[in-house]
Amino acid sequence: MKKLTSLLLSVVLLVSLLACGALAKTNSTVRVAGLKGPTTMGLVNLLAMEENGTASQKYDLQLYGAADEIVPKLIKGQVDIAAIPANLAATLYQKTNGGIQVMAVNTLGVLYVVEKGDTVHSFADLKGRTILSTGKGTTPEYVLRYLLTKNGIDPDKDVKIEYYSEASEVTAQMAATKKDAIAVLPQPYVTAAQMKDSDLRVVLDLTKEWNKVCDTQLITGVTVVRTAYAEDHPEEVINFLKDYQKSVEAANNDIDGTAALCEKVGVVAKAAIAKKALPKCNIVYRIGDEMKADVNAYLQVLYDASPAAVGGKLPDGNFYYTKATVAKRVQKAFERLVASVK
Repeated sequence: MKKLTSLLLSVVLLVSLLACGALAKTNSTVRVAGLKGPTTMGLVNLLAMEENGTASQKYDLQLYGAADEIVPKLIKGQVDIAAIPANLAATLYQKTNGGIQVMAVNTLGVLYVVEKGDTVHSFADLKGRTILSTGKGTTPEYVLRYLLTKNGIDPDKDVKIEYYSEASEVTAQMAATKKDAIAVLPQPYVTAAQMKDSDLRVVLDLTKEWNKVCDTQLITGVTVVRTAYAEDHPEEVINFLKDYQKSVEAANNDIDGTAALCEKVGVVAKAAIAKKALPKCNIVYRIGDEMKADVNAYLQVLYDASPAAVGGKLPDGNFYYTKATVAKRVQKAFERLVASVK
C-alpha cells in the first residue's frame, strides 16, 4: 500500500509539473558543477538569488578547470546538474547508457583565434603554423579541426596543435612567447589576455567562420542533468530551470552585478574582465524543442566530420529533457502503478 501511494503521488506530481512548469520552494540543495569561463557565467546569479531569498531552492555551485574533472562527478552521482561542452554531453550519454540528459543550451559561439603579431589574416595563413589551444576532446578541438578542414587545411599534417588543460595555461604561454604566437581561446580569456597585452590581436572569430561554411548554430556549452536525479527529483529540476532562466537574464542585463559575482565566485579572475567580456559571451537560455533542434543539428555536423566527437553515434531522443521525455516518465509511472494493483 505504501509503494502504491508513493507511485500515485509521483504520477500526480509529474502531471502537475507538465501543467504548470513551476512549483513552490523546496528545502533541497542542488549540486551544480561548472567550468571557469563562459558556460558558468550564466549560473552565478543563482547564488545572488539564493542570498536575497528569490531562489526556489539552495544551490551548491562547484567550479572546475577542465571538463574531464566534472565527468567522474556526474558518473558517481556527486553532482546533479552540470554545464559542459555539447559534444561531451553526447559522449557521456553514450558512455553512461543514457545516464544524463541535456536540459538547456547555455552558451553559443565564444571561440576566437588570437595572435601576438601580424601574420594571420585568414584561415589560409594558419597553414604550417603551431596553434595553442585548450579543450582537447571538447568543443575547441572539434570546431577548430572542422573549420581547418573546411578551409582546405589538414589538421593532422598542415598545422601543429598543442593542447593545454586550461585556457589560463594558453594565455600564460602566449605571454611568454616573444612574437607570432597563435592560439584558440574562448571569452572571457580573450579579453583577459588583451587587457594584459595590447599587442594581442583577434584575427578570426570562429563563430563567423563557422557560419560561412555551416547552416547550423555553433554551440559551446549545454546544461545537463543526471537522468536518475531528474526522475527522483522532478520538482527540483523544474525549479532549477525557472531560477536558471532568471540567472541568465540577469547575466545579460545586469552586467555590473554579474561581473562582480563572477569575480566573487571565481568564474573569472577579475570583475573588470568579466564586465568587458560578458556582452561577447553569447550566454543564452534555450530549452525544449528549440534546444533539441539546435543541439541535434550541431551534433550532426560534428558526427559527419568525426563520429568519435559525439561518442561514436548520435544520441537518441531520450538525450533531451523536454516535455515529451517527461511525459514518457508519467506514462511509465502510471504503468507501474497499474501493474502494482493487478
